[in-house]
Amino acid sequence: LEKIVQKRLTSSTLGFGADIKSKKEIDQIDWMKDVTPHDLVKFGLIPELIGRIPVMTSLTNLDEKALVSILTEPKNSLIKQYEHLFSLDKVDLVFTPEALTAIAQKTLERKTGARGLRSVLEELLMPLMYEVPSNYEIEKITITEEMVKNGADAEIEYNHERKPVKIKITQPKRRARNDSVS
Repeated sequence: LEKIVQKRLTSSTLGFGADIKSKKEIDQIDWMKDVTPHDLVKFGLIPELIGRIPVMTSLTNLDEKALVSILTEPKNSLIKQYEHLFSLDKVDLVFTPEALTAIAQKTLERKTGARGLRSVLEELLMPLMYEVPSNYEIEKITITEEMVKNGADAEIEYNHERKPVKIKITQPKRRARNDSVS
């Protein structure tokens, strides 16, 4: 009996004999996958609410590889959106694989997840987005790892024989206005 009590005292999760773990260690353990509806009732949620939850699942933090795939793979990915914005000015925007990895690492350092990818890209590309429309000689921009990590300039290729891009502005057709009162 004394051995059982001693074992419970040393392996308890609360109190003076608790095995204390940091938040980083707790995040690495996938303990949420084992949560059951009964655990939620013990936690304090009412059974009527738990009965309406059809599926319970746990989420894990995104890693570097997942963030890079979010940047590049979807049909409307962030990289494709920025490539399209630059293509309106007839400029090719290219990201090196190392630059994509560095963007993912920067997002992980900020602990902002997938939503933080846009802010990192905007931080990198905003000065270029102001420079490109006013300089029609820019033909290609390459985003490198040095630019992402150390703030170096992007690799810009110029073509001095290029002509300015003419912007087409279209306005919607106006409908005839009917001022008569019925």
